[in-house]
Amino acid sequence: MTLPLAEAEKILADNFAPWVLDLGLTVVEAGELHAVLRLPWSDRLAREGGGISGQALMAAADTATVIAVSSARGAFVPMTTVQQSSTFQRAVVGADVLVDARITKLGKRMAFADITMTAEGSEHVAARASTVYALLG
Repeated sequence: MTLPLAEAEKILADNFAPWVLDLGLTVVEAGELHAVLRLPWSDRLAREGGGISGQALMAAADTATVIAVSSARGAFVPMTTVQQSSTFQRAVVGADVLVDARITKLGKRMAFADITMTAEGSEHVAARASTVYALLG
C-alpha cells in the first residue's frame, strides 16, 4: 500500500507532540515499505559547531518510521517505539536533511526499520538509525 502525501501529512499533523511538529518535518514520499521526510535546516536545531543536533535527527528518524509503517499498513495505527539505535557519521551544516525510513520487517505486532539521513545535495550519509516498533492496533 501507499499513502497519498496529503494523508501522510495529516498523520504527521494529528499524531505528534507540538515539539516534534516544531521541527518542520514534511513528507516527501510515502511508499509501500518506506517514507522520506524532509527536516529543514534551522539555526534553532544546530548545536555547538553548527551541525544539526543528534536529538533532532533521532526525532526525525523516529517520526519517519511512523509514517513508513502507516504507509505500509495503509493507515495510521497506534504504535510505540521499543528500540532505536543511531549512529552519526558526519555533521549536517546549512542544509535540509532527507530522512529515508525503510521497513525491513512488518508483522502483526512488530515493525522494524532502517533509516538513512543525508544532507540534501550530498551522496554521503550523515546518520543512520534502526528502529523497532510495537504495533498497538
